[in-house]
Amino acid sequence: MKKAILATKVGMTQIFNEDGSLVPVTVLQAGPCVVTQVKTNENDGYEAVQVGFAEKKERSVNKDKSGNREYVHRHGVNKALKGHFDKAGVSAKRYVREFKFENAAEYTLGQEIKADIFAEGDKVDATAISKGKGFQGAIKRYGQHRGPMKHGSKFHRHQGSNGACSSPSRVYKGKGMPGHMGHVKVTVQNLEVVRVDAENNLLLVKGAVPGPKKALVTIKETVKANA
Repeated sequence: MKKAILATKVGMTQIFNEDGSLVPVTVLQAGPCVVTQVKTNENDGYEAVQVGFAEKKERSVNKDKSGNREYVHRHGVNKALKGHFDKAGVSAKRYVREFKFENAAEYTLGQEIKADIFAEGDKVDATAISKGKGFQGAIKRYGQHRGPMKHGSKFHRHQGSNGACSSPSRVYKGKGMPGHMGHVKVTVQNLEVVRVDAENNLLLVKGAVPGPKKALVTIKETVKANA
């Protein structure tokens, strides 16, 4: 892998090509990311680049109305992470991820990675946490068929038989059953970069990208291009 970037999902829209055809695209706020650590074979046993994305406030200590009791805002960056970012000479970041670049040794601390590392026509893989659907039945979760909808049926949206009485006398592993749906890591491969706005660090990717709006999306060059 030679290039990758962290982004947040802005939403979907549509654009028109030069030939007038309509293209549905997902808008991604890609970067700017900064290099927070460069891992080497000598120190870490492998080569990789750690990058940070999106600003995050540091923890602050305030006093209550009486002025006697202090309390700490827990949503900020703790001392350990603050020291890590200070060592790299960058501000605190909300997201920190690691990429095993082939040219990891060429990166330096504090170096910026922007959307212009990609170009129009590039193929990328997008990874994000999909939208959570909560607890769902087998019909919505796996597309199973429903039963008759007549009054006497008493079997409308049940999942059906789990295991016969005498054979196999048990429920097979992997049986589609009601349960938690969504909120899992999903990767969509071979998405085409339709447009790059280097000034605003925006990537327009053809088609849908997993996750809700404002979700963290990892964009990498594709591992298997279309033949």
